[in-house]
Amino acid sequence: MKGKGGKGFGILVTFCAMFLFWLLLSGFFDAFHLTAGVICSAIVALISHDLLVKEKGDKMLLKSFKFVIYLGWELWQIVLANFDVAYRVLHPKMPIDPRIIEFDTSLRSDFALVTLANSITLTPGTITILVDPEKGTFWVHAIAKKPADGLLVDKTMQRKVANVYMEW
Repeated sequence: MKGKGGKGFGILVTFCAMFLFWLLLSGFFDAFHLTAGVICSAIVALISHDLLVKEKGDKMLLKSFKFVIYLGWELWQIVLANFDVAYRVLHPKMPIDPRIIEFDTSLRSDFALVTLANSITLTPGTITILVDPEKGTFWVHAIAKKPADGLLVDKTMQRKVANVYMEW
């Protein structure tokens, strides 16, 4: 059961995240836009704080810090995958060998499963088709064996997401 302190903490963390996002996307720092950002961020925080922060003891700040580090890694993987897909498309023999793979993961929280599914889909050459949250099973379409092996054999992305959400 959430106490009043947990709700206030959730609202504060959500407000800060939304306002930071507002500042990054708007690019305007005059009084009007800052005031609009505060008002909009406050409304969003009041309505949806429980989606971002479940309870005060949820180590939200640590997870947020780890997630920001993960985003940097994920962006680099997207760049590498773009070069891989461009190579495959521009190569005269087009070394494309599409396949649908199925794999299980130990991840169980909604945020962890969604992060992994979106990370797979955002990385060119792979698309998440289906996720079974009870079993932790993913079905993914991969453009070739190498991207598929990255999910089946290497499992770096799964380990990094598990580290972010502390699901070892």
